[in-house]
Amino acid sequence: MSKILCIETSSTNCSVAVYKNNTLISLKEDNDKGYSHAENLHVFIEAVLQDAEIKKMDLDAIAVSKGPGSYTGLRIGVSTAKGLCYALDIPLISINTLESLAQQTSNEEGYIIPMLDARRMEVYTMILNNKHQILEKTSAKILDENSYSKYLEKGKCYFLGNGSNKFSEIIDHPNAIFIDDKIPSAKEIGLLAINSFSNSTFEDVAYFEPFYLKDFQTTPPRKK
Repeated sequence: MSKILCIETSSTNCSVAVYKNNTLISLKEDNDKGYSHAENLHVFIEAVLQDAEIKKMDLDAIAVSKGPGSYTGLRIGVSTAKGLCYALDIPLISINTLESLAQQTSNEEGYIIPMLDARRMEVYTMILNNKHQILEKTSAKILDENSYSKYLEKGKCYFLGNGSNKFSEIIDHPNAIFIDDKIPSAKEIGLLAINSFSNSTFEDVAYFEPFYLKDFQTTPPRKK
């Protein structure tokens, strides 16, 4: 019997879920474009635990989205997860954000290509087959009209995530299928965390850091 608290803060969606015995018990999330994770995350954690009728000390593990994604969002989520693991003396599970996002679609053929918005025409992305097996690992990719041509010529490619809108504007191919309104969620974090928990695939709480993929960049203020 496993009880896992799942945290997803890599995008605008502040999302928290509780899984018990491989079943989603409670989910609370808010896709506030203003990145309200710092204000909402701990409130959401208390809310889902209360809804699931589970006390913090009864949790068996904490699962968190490790990135890539928003630098600030990842930092908030991971620091919260590590703090809970320290306090409760339970293991930490990290889940690739793109891999969990890909769980939101299921296709009998072709390829699944999750995308998270980076800067300008750049996205964080990976490529999976229809069985959710990773074909190309996470990378930062600058999009152009020839991107993914190798896969598009082989079969249908299902693009999802907030970075896919960029690609839909520059590509016109019969095998390019865009799935709208998909964002990372703690619901899918839990699906992958169950397997990690069963295999005792845990992180070192003391040394674990988010998978930022790229160095943090600041934008200088505009001159008035």
